[in-house]
Amino acid sequence: MDQYDELREKARLIRRHIIEMVAQAHSGHPGGSLSAAEILTALYFRVMRIDPARPDWEDRDRFILSKGHASPVLYATLAERGFFPVAELGTFRRLNSRLQGHPARHKLPGVEAASGSLGQGLSFGVGTALAGRLDGRDYRTYVLLGDGEVQEGQVWEAAMAAAHYRLDNLTAFIDFNGLQIDGPVDQVMKVSPLDGKFEAFGWKVRPVDGHDFGQLFAAIEWARQTRGRPTLILARTVKGRGVSYMENQVGWHGTAPDAGQVEQALRELGGGVGNR
Repeated sequence: MDQYDELREKARLIRRHIIEMVAQAHSGHPGGSLSAAEILTALYFRVMRIDPARPDWEDRDRFILSKGHASPVLYATLAERGFFPVAELGTFRRLNSRLQGHPARHKLPGVEAASGSLGQGLSFGVGTALAGRLDGRDYRTYVLLGDGEVQEGQVWEAAMAAAHYRLDNLTAFIDFNGLQIDGPVDQVMKVSPLDGKFEAFGWKVRPVDGHDFGQLFAAIEWARQTRGRPTLILARTVKGRGVSYMENQVGWHGTAPDAGQVEQALRELGGGVGNR
């Protein structure tokens, strides 16, 4: 075993939860949830200063899921981290469930922001980071954006503000899997080169393999050590990661698998249906 085996196992469980949640609900967004599993695993199980018993602890680090349609990966991570029972994942998208299709701040412990209207999360993160500075607190704010989401103009207003206010307590991740609901991102509305664009806005940028824990941790530590500028970790990922028929397939952006596809996915993720 190496130092990341436990985290890889946690990411595997999170991916299984994603498949099961979306399948049970017959609705949801598996592709961009699966691609972000290592990012959230790294943050919640090794990096962030959090306490599931005190979800409103004022000195906690903050994580904002800007691409709110990827709520399955957030819910699965929060449950595995102990914010609420794992069994509650089975209520995903049900009427009156705390686990709605997009996260709701006041429904579920551990959720920092209501999100789903794309393009708003980085602005929320800027405000959160500014609040920490004004309150004299040393927490860090992390924001996860989708690459298609970066087509929204508000993202760039927030990027400009973050650099203007020298928010070195703010780190953004872009889940750069290259696909959005309508097709390849750079065919729908080209966003590349994202590193050069964010650097031009005054950010420090570090590209990584978003499925490699070693690269993720090195980049997160680099971000912590950066002074006077916000940081972006540009995480190259695979949409649908871990499920062979979903990988790099745009059709799995917002489609639920059928029973046979669920069985195959869970076999590929280790074990059969109902075995974790």
